[in-house]
Amino acid sequence: MESIARPAIYWRPSDVIGVARRGQSYLNLCYLLAAFPLGVAYFIVLVTGLSAGVGLAITLIGIPILAAMVVVWMGLGGFERQLTMWWLGAQIGPMAPPAAPGATLWRRAMSWLSNRVTWTSLLYLFAKFPFGLFTFVLITTLIALSAGLIAAPVPFVIQLVSDGSLSSGQMTLLAVSPLLTLAGLVLGLATLHICNGLAWAWTRFAQYALGMSDEAIRLAEAQRETQRARQVATRAQARAERAEQSRRELIVNASHELRTPIASIRGHVESLLMATEDAAADAPPPAELHGYLAIVARESERLSALVDDLLALARADAGELKLDVRAVEVDGVVREVYEALAPLARRERQVLLVREVPDGLPAALADRQRLTQVLLNLVRNAITYTPEGGIVSITASLPDPAHLDITVSDTGIGIPKEELDHVFERFYRTDASRARASGGFGLGLSIVRDLVRAMGGMVTAESVEGEGSRFHVVLRVATSEKD
Repeated sequence: MESIARPAIYWRPSDVIGVARRGQSYLNLCYLLAAFPLGVAYFIVLVTGLSAGVGLAITLIGIPILAAMVVVWMGLGGFERQLTMWWLGAQIGPMAPPAAPGATLWRRAMSWLSNRVTWTSLLYLFAKFPFGLFTFVLITTLIALSAGLIAAPVPFVIQLVSDGSLSSGQMTLLAVSPLLTLAGLVLGLATLHICNGLAWAWTRFAQYALGMSDEAIRLAEAQRETQRARQVATRAQARAERAEQSRRELIVNASHELRTPIASIRGHVESLLMATEDAAADAPPPAELHGYLAIVARESERLSALVDDLLALARADAGELKLDVRAVEVDGVVREVYEALAPLARRERQVLLVREVPDGLPAALADRQRLTQVLLNLVRNAITYTPEGGIVSITASLPDPAHLDITVSDTGIGIPKEELDHVFERFYRTDASRARASGGFGLGLSIVRDLVRAMGGMVTAESVEGEGSRFHVVLRVATSEKD
């Protein structure tokens, strides 16, 4: 924010003659002469506009006119402030403190109306007319008188040259004319001093009327700092409340998700215990026993996966998700994911998993282990939501020289358009019953988003309901790091 400097000193007693050599003296003179026409223009505009606004105040038209006049006179005040600073070499404080971020139009209007400079600038504009009239009459009179005295010998010299003789009275006046010229020069210097004095006084008035005081500037700065600190505190409180809300939701959702596999394990283990407690009873056949144990093993894996996901989310929230980002060959990661999940997709879901990575693809900046985890989550998710006979593909491409795109596509059930923006939220599932039956917790895509962002990339989704979905993992190319 600008600060106010002391007005320039336009008059120095020791500089009686040097005033004529200073360019600022003539700028002051021009400013004072221009004050009269400017003052007349301001007076006409303000009187016309305010009269119309007050006269029509009882109607709906008057209020907009008065509001427009406030804007007009503040604009004229800003113009006068700049003019005074340019021509008179003064420094004037700002007319108003900066508007608070996000302030409404009503609050800005109230701030203008409560600002002292808003009203003193109106006083300044009205005072410009009488001041301009006074200075114009005074300065033009002094200049004319000074010029007349300086030019006093000229008529006699012209007559002497043309006629060759002068009367005794004219000779006396010619002899006295050097004194008149000297008096004119002295009056001219005095005129410049008077102009400087008037400019100095008007500058002091302009600094009061068109700019905030030092105290007001400091107060406005203190209020801004207070407002900024309050906003920071409000945002921090909001973040803390969101974090606490997220923590509560995470606990509730995690507890809810844990109940299903635990209940399943408990039920099947109890069935096994009941079948083996009675020694006289026949033991369950191997096929039934295998089925029970297979369900227990599957639910145990679900529990383990959920714990791993929760641990990953907790580390991400705590900022403890440590990555080793370096150049990674995408082809090797895709092949590893393909070899791990292709048999599973074929055996359990009758889904064909394919991959296509072109030769010569540059390395990507990523953590290899985390990138593998990202692709495993995306491919498992695609397999889960693709019906029998469907296809899931993993492809890689180079959309531009600086980025590499790994895409996981499927021919599954797709995602409704209104839900597409929410798929990366925690515990969000587009089909809760289907996800629960297939073992989904609604955490996989959230973890994918956090991991990809931590590696400096981004993940997006697109889908057509009933046709399939496509997830894009965009990472930076390793060579672009040097650019």
